[in-house]
Parts: sequence; C-alpha cells; structure tokens
Amino acid sequence: RKFSKKSMEISEEYAMIYSTVGYHPHESKDAEKMYLDQLQDLLAHPKVVALGEIGLDYYYNHSDHKTQIRVFREQLELAKTLDIPVIIHNREADNDLYENLKDSGISKGVIHCYSSDIKYAQKIFDLGLIISFTGIITFSDQLQRVVKEIPIENMMLETDSPYLTPIPHRGKRNEPYMVNYIAEKIADIKQMSIDEVASITTKTAKQLFGI
Repeated sequence: RKFSKKSMEISEEYAMIYSTVGYHPHESKDAEKMYLDQLQDLLAHPKVVALGEIGLDYYYNHSDHKTQIRVFREQLELAKTLDIPVIIHNREADNDLYENLKDSGISKGVIHCYSSDIKYAQKIFDLGLIISFTGIITFSDQLQRVVKEIPIENMMLETDSPYLTPIPHRGKRNEPYMVNYIAEKIADIKQMSIDEVASITTKTAKQLFGI
C-alpha cells in the first residue's frame, strides 16, 4: 500500500502521469485480511488506471507459490468485477500464470516485461490480453523473433526502469526516456518508421488504460 499511495501522489502532481495499485507477487505474503477492500478504495482514484502489477514470480519466491496464486486470483476477480485492466508480472511461471488467467476469464490487461516465446504470446493474445516489451529486446534474439512475428497492435513499450537498461546504455541506470531505444529497435525489426511504432503503441496504451 505504501508504494501504491506514493505513485498516486506523484500522479496527482503531474497531469501526464497516471498510476496503478496492486500487490506484486513478492508482497503476496503481506496482503492483509481486508486488502481487497483497501485496493478497491484506491482503485476509485481518478488517476489510477489499472490494477497491478500482480502475478506470479517463481524465480525469487519471496512469497510461497500457494500464497502467490491465491492473491493473484483474488486480484484478478476484483479487476474483473470493477472492469479495470491488469498489469501482470510473470517470471518463470508460464503454466500457472496462463491457467489462472484462463480460469479467471480476464480479458483486459498486459503481460509486462514480456520474456516468453512466440507460442506463449499467441496463447496470451487468445485470452484477449496484450504484451509489453522492455530494453531486453535490444539484446535478446528470442524476443526479437517474437517482435518480428506478432502484430504491432498487440504490443506496448516500457522501460521497467531503473532495471533492464537497453543497448547502448547497458550497465547504467535505466531511465524513462530510454523507451526511445526500444521503439527504435522495434521499428528496425518490423521495418517501420519510429513514428509509426510510437503512434500505434501509444494508441494501444491509451485504449487499454482508458486515457
């Protein structure tokens, strides 16, 4: 809640900034008894545009798998009830993540920092969700193949700063402006202009978040 409220405060200060609220899988173990009611109150804020990031992380296991799945499912149900999009975290949990998304019936959201293959991306699209790419695409052959094969209308751009800094700034702190390098890489892969990439992915983001 502390970080969700902080992001809300920043969004209140700047017109161009919006925020999201939710329990990250790392903090699933910290979800209090009435946390869904607390989230619902926060989601009513006019600058909050999504529930997230939520999901599963089997790499760090800061919360046990059972707890992660329970809190993930509960937040998916809340998002569906409120008809609000979700931002989904997935790390080494493809199967469980997909099965829970499928069972929930959720169809408005994005898998952020996408790192899986083309087949998994298609399964996500079949659910009605989209995916988002970070600076990883500037140095991952697998993800470059995904970018090449999927429709640009099914993707968004992000930095995930301060992490996942794109080439040519690997090893330095990632910053929001570096999203330009991600757009440039996608434009190169898909043989489009960077203006086209920016226009289409921005339109997709605005449609998803209702802004």
